Amino acid sequence: MALQAGGTQNAAATAAAGAAAVATGDSSTLFWGLGLLGLAVLLLVIDVFVPSMGVLALTSFCVAVAAVVVLFNYSQTWGMIGATLVIIGGPIAFFFLLNIMPSTPIGRRLVLGSTAVVDGDAPGQAGIGTPLSPEAGLIGKQGVVLSDLRPVGTIRIDQTRYDALSDLGLIRAGTMVKVVAVDGTSLKVRAVSA
Repeated sequence: MALQAGGTQNAAATAAAGAAAVATGDSSTLFWGLGLLGLAVLLLVIDVFVPSMGVLALTSFCVAVAAVVVLFNYSQTWGMIGATLVIIGGPIAFFFLLNIMPSTPIGRRLVLGSTAVVDGDAPGQAGIGTPLSPEAGLIGKQGVVLSDLRPVGTIRIDQTRYDALSDLGLIRAGTMVKVVAVDGTSLKVRAVSA
């Protein structure tokens, strides 16, 4: 019994010392608060590259809230700084990473669909990503849609793949299309009526 009571007293003393360190603004509390903020940002970045159906983003939000609580325990000033970073910087980081996502392999599969060719090493892909000019002779040519144009996808004209933008909404894979304009590195197309 004496051993248990001593162990309980030691645990209580340790908890009291930890609470006193937080109350006095121990520097390790600041370290933990800033570390948790960094972890929240890291989880948000990982969520862009790893399909987690939002689990990592939700975890990132929870870690950010925990970081703000820890920073408020350190001092009110650091708590306000942390809260401001989470409230203003969080949405900015989220939308910035959301804009990056379509350029990742997973993002391309989400945008273009599962039938899209993701790597640029496939034969006949010379037209993807290369600047095109209206003088290239592609306006008026017909091709076939390789991946659904929602509104962006991939088409094939004369055995060459091109990035394409649908002029009038969704066009399903396998549909014949006609090039109506050239815009930078992509072609603007319209479905050919039968």
